[in-house]
Amino acid sequence: MKTLRCEIAGGMATITFDQPDSPVNTMCQAWQDDMVTLADRLLADRAALKGIVLASAKKTFFAGADLKAVMRLSAADAPAMYAELERLKRAFRTIETLGIPVVACLNGGALGGGWELALVAHHRIAVDDPKIQFGLPELNLGLIPAGTGISKMVRLLGLMGAQPFIMESKLFSPREGHELGLVHELVDDAGQLRKQALAWIAANLQAQQPWDAKGYRIPGGAPSSPKIAGALVVAPAMLTARTHGKYPAPEAALAAMVEGAQVDYDTATRIESRYLASLLRGPVARNMINTFFFNLNAIKSGQSRPKDVPRYKPAKVGILGAGMMGAGIAWAQASRGIATVLKDVSVEKAEHGKSYSARLAAKRVEKGQMSPLEQQALLQRITPAADAADLKGCELIIEAVFEQRELKARVTQEAEPMLAAGGFFASNTSTLPITGLAQASKAPQKFIGIHFFSPVDKMKLVEIIRGKLTDDETVARAFDYVLALGKLPIVVNDARGFYTSRTFATYVMEGAAMLGEGIPAAAIENAAVQAGLPVGPLAVLDETALSLSVHVIDQTRADFKAEGRAYEATPGELLVERMVKELGRGGRAAGGGFYDYPQGAKKHLWPQLKPLFEKPGVTWNAKDIQDRLLYRQSVETARCLAEDVLTSVHDANIGSIFGIGFPGWTGGAMQFIYGQGVDAFEARCAQLAARYGKGFALDDAAKAVIRKLEPRH
Repeated sequence: MKTLRCEIAGGMATITFDQPDSPVNTMCQAWQDDMVTLADRLLADRAALKGIVLASAKKTFFAGADLKAVMRLSAADAPAMYAELERLKRAFRTIETLGIPVVACLNGGALGGGWELALVAHHRIAVDDPKIQFGLPELNLGLIPAGTGISKMVRLLGLMGAQPFIMESKLFSPREGHELGLVHELVDDAGQLRKQALAWIAANLQAQQPWDAKGYRIPGGAPSSPKIAGALVVAPAMLTARTHGKYPAPEAALAAMVEGAQVDYDTATRIESRYLASLLRGPVARNMINTFFFNLNAIKSGQSRPKDVPRYKPAKVGILGAGMMGAGIAWAQASRGIATVLKDVSVEKAEHGKSYSARLAAKRVEKGQMSPLEQQALLQRITPAADAADLKGCELIIEAVFEQRELKARVTQEAEPMLAAGGFFASNTSTLPITGLAQASKAPQKFIGIHFFSPVDKMKLVEIIRGKLTDDETVARAFDYVLALGKLPIVVNDARGFYTSRTFATYVMEGAAMLGEGIPAAAIENAAVQAGLPVGPLAVLDETALSLSVHVIDQTRADFKAEGRAYEATPGELLVERMVKELGRGGRAAGGGFYDYPQGAKKHLWPQLKPLFEKPGVTWNAKDIQDRLLYRQSVETARCLAEDVLTSVHDANIGSIFGIGFPGWTGGAMQFIYGQGVDAFEARCAQLAARYGKGFALDDAAKAVIRKLEPRH
């Protein structure tokens, strides 16, 4: 056997998983073949065996499925995938029904298929380390835990108890698993695992799974019990309201849970396999695996980070501006142990910015997520200041003041001399080109854009913008700083709007353009949400402020004029200007925009949108609305790649999902193209361009980059 060792001595079979040339154990094809061989061998040697110990030679116990192999599957492979999965589960079933005790020694993490392997054991012993994680994250990748995970978790915890771990992919530590009864013993270190395993086997000469015992009942009741049945009546509707039918995996998981709970165990596991095979016929699983596994790992492993630059660990960072963004950045830093100087024009304003962290910390203490001592330490890391001299010794200073070039230049020149030797300076601008802002710096090679998203405490993405003169060391240190905050950095080259703001603008302005064409506002908003976008484009414009959009348009016109060019505003931009300058609707913060916000009541679309903009004779359909919103962003993403604003597909996909809310089921703005098929995408773009304008036109450079960067797994 290639991926595991089976050593039998004194009636004890020790199975050590050790996949060659891999840092982790995975369910690769060789491993699946080995498991079948192993099950046959153990069955043949049953009379001589007293117990079985499952162990790992890696730092983790088992990592799960071989996702590269899954990515290579096509719809035609689904029947073969079903048969292979059933073959593996028969091996699992053979091992757990030998009648002798099986113990899993969990020295490290066990996720997905790794946790399902652990569930083969009758007794699980784990190292008591809070960094170790167990669980079933398959739904995050568009899959379901079909290697017995659903059937076993339901039988161990009940339908309601298993729900968070299957439907929400909730992970748990060894101690949490022990409290749930999923982990039976905890040890202080891996060296104690085998000793405890042998002791348990000696005390339990026979063993079986709970569901194989006579008279077994699912905890909490079967689907037919009144309490469970009542919850199941509304569950599908609640699920559809959340997924809008775009994510098939949660629906399949719920069905497998309920159907499997009504039949015997072996039938339940076959139901799992059938639902997984059906998921593999569609594109969503491949889209999500590509982005939420491969692309996400590319970001975390630093593929966008300049190589050969020593790693940087931030210790003291200054922030200019204690408004919403500055206060949020201060929280992000202090909660990760970074000393923070929060400067504003007065200590009172800086203290007000610090109070944001105090409120967030208090909520976490209330929820038991933070101790009072940790709360106190966190707040002590934030020093409110009004004097630039208080920034002295900061390795990094980030300005987060209003989007006005002159103001940014002034605070840069005031604060930059306070940097520690070798320090660097960053702007949190969302639109202004970094190269232009760097003109205020005495060291433009040490000037960079670090664009956070609001609210900072919730948004994972940070966009790092390299100016024309920014050096590799500064980019690498900015990348390390973002990782130190526990966030996801993407690296882009300088351009107006960078990647996220530029592409986000196409989404909201396409929505505004459709309103100007006479399409009902409610139709636009509802079609966007049904497509999987978190908020409709008109609602987003209100939240980010229509007046801010007009400010950006005015600034762009001025910049173009300074360059001797004329800026041609889009139909959507012209409509937004009309809303602000003629109709006095500046957005939510100004009292109302596309929506009204009555005090104490739910927001609703401004009634005047109908007489002002709707045209009864205009024909429209939801599919066109959705395609315009999704295709427009994907086209702009391809243009950003062709223009070298973006340099990788993984930055594009992660940036579009975590920064601008592109639907997760698509896998991101570029994966959306590949999920549609490149030829089909180009054909649909041509149709949309002919009907709705040049925003959908793909030039030769964009077409070429799409085909060049198509992923291969």
